[in-house]
Amino acid sequence: MPDNTLRTRDEHFWKTFADRYAVQPGPINLENGYFGRMSRTVVEDYQRNIEFINRSNSVYVRQRFEQVESVEIRAQLAELIGAAAETVAFTRNASDGLQSLIRNYNRLQPGDQVLICDLEYDTVKGAMRWLAKQRGAQVIEIDHPHPASFDSLLATYRDAFVRYPKLKLMALTHVTHRTGLVMPVQAIAAAAKEHGVDVILDGAHALGQLDFNLEELGISFAGYNLHKWIGAPLTLGFMYIAPERLADIDPDMGEMHFPVTDIRARTSYSTPNIPALLTLPLVFEEHHAMGGSKAKGARLSYLRNLWVRAARELPGIEVMTPDDPRLYCGITSMRFTRHADQQAMAERLLDDYNLFTVVRSGAASGPCIRITPGLTTTAADMDLLARALTELR
Repeated sequence: MPDNTLRTRDEHFWKTFADRYAVQPGPINLENGYFGRMSRTVVEDYQRNIEFINRSNSVYVRQRFEQVESVEIRAQLAELIGAAAETVAFTRNASDGLQSLIRNYNRLQPGDQVLICDLEYDTVKGAMRWLAKQRGAQVIEIDHPHPASFDSLLATYRDAFVRYPKLKLMALTHVTHRTGLVMPVQAIAAAAKEHGVDVILDGAHALGQLDFNLEELGISFAGYNLHKWIGAPLTLGFMYIAPERLADIDPDMGEMHFPVTDIRARTSYSTPNIPALLTLPLVFEEHHAMGGSKAKGARLSYLRNLWVRAARELPGIEVMTPDDPRLYCGITSMRFTRHADQQAMAERLLDDYNLFTVVRSGAASGPCIRITPGLTTTAADMDLLARALTELR
């Protein structure tokens, strides 16, 4: 679909894609960050694959899937991120891959330090704390100032690298699930490398929203979802390890089904969701036909800006994500400054305006309401949100 990033404002154009998704009647969903919808054609293909695997069972899986299809699909996945097939391994989701990377990271020594921030996903924080406890390391936790800027984010990390010279490993979230802030990953990773700090990147919300190159970002370890912005069935994610760094991640709990030189030994071996994996070629085809991450990201950011520009002018509303294009994507959070209970206000958005949102807490800046448009969201939905904020503030 050539030049579709130039058509982000064309509602008729995007409706042709929205119509490919079945939507349950009810509230307008502005919580598309949880997981994404499959298109009708993907749902149909998934159902066919479920029925096929149920009929053919292990005869097909042992004789064909494990030897041929799984190899081909893995190569397509690697192509999606511009990497070699031997650098990726399927997982059940991003958290699954990130936990494997963290618990099997083998370069920590007693007395070393690991770094997390307030905006990290709770599962990642827990895994980093567990790793530190097991290896006799210290956990350093930092908070990011609000409002954030490119320079302030980078400065916070540079300061931490100098203040804590025993830092060896850090978690970094590309798109933070709490506020939607997009971290300047390339600059932070370069600064970390200068100080000998390894980065494990949480890319759960990045793939499908942001157009990026892992090599340019300078990332060696990462975990991703395929069920958020790529449009795959649930239970699909993957991990990435740069080939020259594979030895720094141990096989998962002594995993022996694959050679120690194979990244797939870094995940727990189990029977995967084979029908979901067989659906991925169609998922990838539709993702590319829609224009890929560049087109999806442009559309989602456009929808975000429709309500954010209106909300910036409203006393009583604070938008938690900056307007620097380097630091935002479709996900953005806000809060009602004249109301202490953000959950109550999210319920007002639902009850009074039929807008479904979600409250996120855990950021040092306080609880907020996360607004996440999707590919079925319209400009009219964003206008309704802007009106609701105006009246509720």
